[in-house]
Amino acid sequence: MSSAGKVRRLAAITLAAGAATTVVASGAANAWNGDRTSDVRHAVQGGKARNVILLIGDGMGDSEITIARNYSQGAAGRLNMDRLPLTGAYTTYALQKANPNLPDYVTDSAASGTGWATGRKSYNGAISVTPDGKPQQTILELAKRAGYRTGDVTTAELTDATPAVLASHVVDRGCQGPADMKNCPTNAKENGGAGSIAEQEVQTGADVYLGGGKARFAQTVKAGRFQGKTVVDQAKAAGYDVVTDVNGLQSARPGKNGRLLGLFSDGNMPQEWTGPLAKTGGTDPSRCAPNDKFSGPHLTQMTSKALNVLDDQTRHGKKGFFLQVEGASIDKRDHAADPCGQIGETVEFDKAVKLARDYARQHPDTLVVTTADHGHTSQIIPLDAQSPGQTATLVTDEGAQMKINYATNPAGQSQEHTGTQVRIAAQGPQAANVVGVTNQTDLFGTINRALGLRH
Repeated sequence: MSSAGKVRRLAAITLAAGAATTVVASGAANAWNGDRTSDVRHAVQGGKARNVILLIGDGMGDSEITIARNYSQGAAGRLNMDRLPLTGAYTTYALQKANPNLPDYVTDSAASGTGWATGRKSYNGAISVTPDGKPQQTILELAKRAGYRTGDVTTAELTDATPAVLASHVVDRGCQGPADMKNCPTNAKENGGAGSIAEQEVQTGADVYLGGGKARFAQTVKAGRFQGKTVVDQAKAAGYDVVTDVNGLQSARPGKNGRLLGLFSDGNMPQEWTGPLAKTGGTDPSRCAPNDKFSGPHLTQMTSKALNVLDDQTRHGKKGFFLQVEGASIDKRDHAADPCGQIGETVEFDKAVKLARDYARQHPDTLVVTTADHGHTSQIIPLDAQSPGQTATLVTDEGAQMKINYATNPAGQSQEHTGTQVRIAAQGPQAANVVGVTNQTDLFGTINRALGLRH
């Protein structure tokens, strides 16, 4: 049988042969076969940026990127994030809480986010505090103080670690709402602290917050001006237009001085794709499918809205905006050994990268950075490999089989982060500072210089 025939036969499992052929063809067209010296030279820009868009793929290590690329674009294809002109890697280690002089080689999202948000390393679980519990100013807080508009978008709860590090300071990432303060007594409002992550996010006052976590914001404030009321009540008093569904998101018009808070699910937002979970001994070759229980908005819809609002608010001013966008459930589905869930979240995140690049194409004074907070478990392994872990075999869009392995914990347990360095890529003013191998905390300095902030 010819190679084309094999592609058609494999694709026929669940996919029309024509679609597979299209992907292979487009992958070949995307292959690099020229001298990029001039392109790279042109991409190196110093100076200041008017806007910064930071896109975080949670748990999106090189394996997760490659898996999503192979499945959706083909081995020779390219994702939108692959097209950013300047690429490097950064290290992700945290610090040991008991002895901050020693590294913790495998970070969580809280410590890693604290790194780029504040420029300081901390322990796993820390939300923008140093190991001694002292709050550190974040890039969002500095940008806001300097007159920039700000936004924070995620597919997780807005009080989860990555969005939280920009706008709150607590000693334990679990202290998400007023009822969740057991591990953060010094931060609790009733003890004279700044409050839970949800309360602090409202107090910090980013112009746009979009994500999940409605149940956290529905909790009752225990002290201060809003005692006995919910955090949503606090947000409305602070000028937020609160929306809870796609229609509300689309129709929201915050205006020049308005604020937008979108809470679209009680917890984390639903995943884009479903498919077989990896299991010991493997699975039959299969395809992924859209999640028929998905209730939007998609990350791209939230990103588009945030860009539109922030652009409208800054169009006639001297200062632009800082926006962070997180694809959170790449990590969460990797923990669950769920390759289709993981791939679907990566593909949707990659579409958000395209939106950022499209915006930057019209506004070239925009720095766009895409990276991850840490590596994760999933690996591509040979089809005949006998892994002691859990595996799943998928049939990709180009009709080939790909075997994915999860083996950082026994079956039935959450899979673990890894301590690897991860990709960082960028375009726009100051983007050259991501080239080479840098530290996670260096990203704080890159954004700080790009916006001309004082720290």
